[in-house]
Amino acid sequence: MTMNEQSGIAGSKTGEKTDKKLLIVDDDRPFRERLAKAMERQGFVVTPVETVSEGIAVAKLEAPNYAVLDLRLDDGSGLDIVPAVREADPNSRIVILTGYGNIATAVAAVKAGAVDYLAKPADADQVAAALLSQGANLPPPPENPMSADRVRWEHIQRVYEQCDRNVSETARRLKMHRRTLQRILAKRAPRETNDLPS
Repeated sequence: MTMNEQSGIAGSKTGEKTDKKLLIVDDDRPFRERLAKAMERQGFVVTPVETVSEGIAVAKLEAPNYAVLDLRLDDGSGLDIVPAVREADPNSRIVILTGYGNIATAVAAVKAGAVDYLAKPADADQVAAALLSQGANLPPPPENPMSADRVRWEHIQRVYEQCDRNVSETARRLKMHRRTLQRILAKRAPRETNDLPS
C-alpha cells in the first residue's frame, strides 16, 4: 500500500460524509492507479487499496458510498469485502470487477450485494455508469462492448500471464489442449466491431 493510500485510511474517520467516497480494491497496481485517477476526474474521492484486509479496514473507517472490488485478490475475494461496505453504509453501491465473465460469478456478486458486475478491462466511464445508475435497473450497455471472442482472448491472456507465460500450466488450468492454446497465443487479439472499416 502506498503512503497516499495509508494516509487515506488513517485520516478518513471524520464526522462529515463525503457524497462520492469511492473504495477501489484491486491487486493489479497499474490498473488500480489508472482507475483511481480516472474516477477522481469524475468527481469521486478515491481510496485505492490492494487486499481484502485493507478493503475491510477502509470500509469500517470511511463508510464509502461506492466501492469497486476486484473479484480475485491475493488474500481472498472482493465478495468478502461486500458485507463490511454494506454494514458501514447500507445504501452503498458496489461493482465487482473480474478478469473474465461467467454467469455463476455474476449471480454470486449480485447475491452478495453488488449492483453490477463488469469484466476487465472496464474503463472509468463504464464503472461510473454502473455506480451512478439509479434504481434496480442495470446501466445501459456500452456503445462498443467487447466481442465474445475478445473477452475469451483477454481471459486466456490473463491466465497465461498469471502462469508466468508457461504454456503447459496455462493449458492445464484452462482445461485446453496445449497445441490449441499455442495456436490462440500465436494469433493477434480479435478485432472489435468498432475497429472494422465501415
